[in-house]
Amino acid sequence: MDRVNISTAAPLIKADLGLTNTQLGRNLFDRDARHVGVDARASLGLCTGQNRGQGENTMKVRSAAEFMRQIGKTTALAAMILATGIAALVTETTWRQARAQQIAGLNARLVATNIPGTSAIAQIGNFIDGGRMLQPGACANPSPIPTKFPGFTESGKVLDPNRLLVGSTSNFGAPLPASGGRQGSLLSIDPSGPNTLVVPVNFDSKGDQEATSGGAVQMFSANSPHWLNGVNNPNAFTAGYTGVGNPLGLSNNNGFGRIWPANAPFGLNQVGSSSILDPTGLPLKGAPNALIGGVYVGDLTNRNSVTPPPPQVGPPQPQVIPGALHTAAVGTALLGPSPDGTCKAVFVVVTADGAIVQEHTLYGLDGLAPLGTVRPVLGGNGNAQQEGIEPRFGVLMNPYNLPQGVIRQLFVSEPFYDTIAVVNLTVVGTAPYQVFGLGSVSRIHSTALNIPVDLTPVVRNTDDSNWASNTTLDEATGSVDETPGSGSDFYVANQGDNTIVRMKQDGTVVAIRQVTINGQPLDNVSLNGIAASTDATDTTPPSTIFATFVDPNSGQGGVLAMPGF
Repeated sequence: MDRVNISTAAPLIKADLGLTNTQLGRNLFDRDARHVGVDARASLGLCTGQNRGQGENTMKVRSAAEFMRQIGKTTALAAMILATGIAALVTETTWRQARAQQIAGLNARLVATNIPGTSAIAQIGNFIDGGRMLQPGACANPSPIPTKFPGFTESGKVLDPNRLLVGSTSNFGAPLPASGGRQGSLLSIDPSGPNTLVVPVNFDSKGDQEATSGGAVQMFSANSPHWLNGVNNPNAFTAGYTGVGNPLGLSNNNGFGRIWPANAPFGLNQVGSSSILDPTGLPLKGAPNALIGGVYVGDLTNRNSVTPPPPQVGPPQPQVIPGALHTAAVGTALLGPSPDGTCKAVFVVVTADGAIVQEHTLYGLDGLAPLGTVRPVLGGNGNAQQEGIEPRFGVLMNPYNLPQGVIRQLFVSEPFYDTIAVVNLTVVGTAPYQVFGLGSVSRIHSTALNIPVDLTPVVRNTDDSNWASNTTLDEATGSVDETPGSGSDFYVANQGDNTIVRMKQDGTVVAIRQVTINGQPLDNVSLNGIAASTDATDTTPPSTIFATFVDPNSGQGGVLAMPGF
């Protein structure tokens, strides 16, 4: 399919439709019709990556007839004006080069490669020992990892605070369990070495926490029998499932808990899973509720199924808000201690259909927001809207400086609409069964967003035992130029053009950088995850941004490191 010369066509398009050079074919009518810009790019060959022959299949190309049926008359007219206004046809590479000239480069170092389907990523960080009382409930911090597993966080070990946890679609040789599902693992990687790590294909054929590359790469957990929930929790309703399987989200409870991945073990349109993992990579040992253990799957661990928690007896508690992991879990974030005063951790999970659920370690799963609250990554036929790379949501939690009546705030990327949903949370229910509830939903719209696949705090919270996590925005800004206490900015990984955006919580763009290697833009690969190092301060950004990337054709990927900004 032919491609447009952006530099030649842009003045005419800007005059007719009010488009900018950097967003040609996007933002046709903003908001609810925003997806039309994506569809127009696909149908007209204006994909935001390399052309399909070169491998960056960032949007499925539809036929003109299918496209015209899908959009309304007004948007169709806009697309036709766009098409007829384009005079010069060249390759998509020219488009990317023209855009890259307008954005400063951010030179990256290749940390690791040969990692199939690299997705979620986080620097592990320190786990708080003691600290503040957990609220509500005024409970002492149990500090499970520092007190029960101190050896696992030592230098060079699997949860060394300086290492990275990286999601992959491979088991690296470990066998699948009887429950089946897709392969998938979390690797622990040391990013400090001078040379690129090439991960061996089957280094974990024994199916445990094997290491390779002199210990620089170690298996943390995978969809394999060694890590079944039933090992520590034989009576759990999810005993036959593992804690990791095609992981697409990752939130670490550095405040008072453990590692929480979100998974798509059976594909995007099948039931999802989420888990609580000990440093062994096994689902939680000594779980508060033996019927859950450390793994939530589908509706098996809903509140009404797992209450009262053993050894209590009595009628089951109904769900406060209906919900389940009906589709894949593609994003997650720590919310902190439950509002019911039990001091048990609650995580939010966003599913592929745009629903939001909450998981309580004692009382199981409740809903939070219905499907479509977040614009989904599933198409109308139940398939991914984008086929080259399995899509995912970036999810961040803000506990600071909130509007009146709001107790938490979520930022959730909506990759196929070039928006970020801002979801305000309240508390609902009656004592003793209060849960987080849905308040208002608004959206950040910006021409800087181009398939925003993941988010990470510029300054992540590292010192509050209630919610320290790689997914928690700190109160500090990480900049001397911003109002103290206004809250951390966040970075956005744009899969559409391999840029990274630094953005304030109100949607103001602070800076944009084009990821490069040896001064050249990434070619034939797409960004798929982002994390920042834990060393940001009140006035300085992190020293390092880490990112995952994937080749949509081969599925191979890896990890990059680049300076913070």
